Amino acid sequence: MPAHEDWNTTRAAELIAASQTLEGPLLPILHSFVETFGYVPEPAEPMIAEALNLSRAEVHGVVTFYHDFRREPGGDHVVKLCRAESCQAAGCDALADHLTEKLGIAFGETTKDGRVTLEPIYCLGLCSVSPAAMIDGRLVARLDAKKLDKALGHLDGVSQ
Repeated sequence: MPAHEDWNTTRAAELIAASQTLEGPLLPILHSFVETFGYVPEPAEPMIAEALNLSRAEVHGVVTFYHDFRREPGGDHVVKLCRAESCQAAGCDALADHLTEKLGIAFGETTKDGRVTLEPIYCLGLCSVSPAAMIDGRLVARLDAKKLDKALGHLDGVSQ
């Protein structure tokens, strides 16, 4: 996963301008901020609102509604464990306990070294092969602790 750029208003203005003329540009702009900066910084909201002729509250509402739009920088790697009913029935609660113990963080947190962010997700569409997770955008299914540890093996600083 590539490193994110540091927040700056010049780059933010470029990202807004690149998607501003699209139909329904708000979501593409927000996604470009996450791809570029790793999150949607608070100072971005008024910039986006002004460019799209929206209120700051409208932009803020969208940013805080969708889980993919973080308010703070995430880790270099993002681990999303499905917590939906099918995955719960297949044992994701035990995997959740395993992950939080292994990483030393709770869901919604980032390791102290900034390497890994752990997030819940409520359906990856892999119900028939539960439990499932997404690690740096890559789907893994039919998980148990051993397979999860193997899938985490490429993350720097996460021991197997």
